[in-house]
Amino acid sequence: MLENIPSQVTMAELLGQSLFAVWEELCSAIEEKYEMERLWNTGGKNWTYEYKYRRGGKTLCSLYAKKDCIGFMIIFGKDERIKFEDIRAALSADVCRRYDEAKTYHDGKWVMFEPADTAEFDDYMKLLAIKRKPNRK
Repeated sequence: MLENIPSQVTMAELLGQSLFAVWEELCSAIEEKYEMERLWNTGGKNWTYEYKYRRGGKTLCSLYAKKDCIGFMIIFGKDERIKFEDIRAALSADVCRRYDEAKTYHDGKWVMFEPADTAEFDDYMKLLAIKRKPNRK
């Protein structure tokens, strides 16, 4: 757990104004559909911050931030990978390529996106729906 949660100013300085807007937009899109616990953490050796959405001990997704870069990660378990294949045709070529190139570990396929804009957000929401049905009306 992170003791000092970064302020909006800190995040805007880290990401830059345009990426900070993308970060805010992505958080809003997730929070519009999901009622989740939100946890800040250090970003390990590759990122400055991790911002995780979870509920009941299960992580929906994680956002990562470092200088001028956002990461958006979803981990797909075995059953979720089958569901991904079911909706593949409805997703952009870029999202599918990222998925295909992601490494599969014993606990799932770790797919990291690095959004520079909001273009793929609709696809991200479809991917999150594989993990968990939205629980907000």
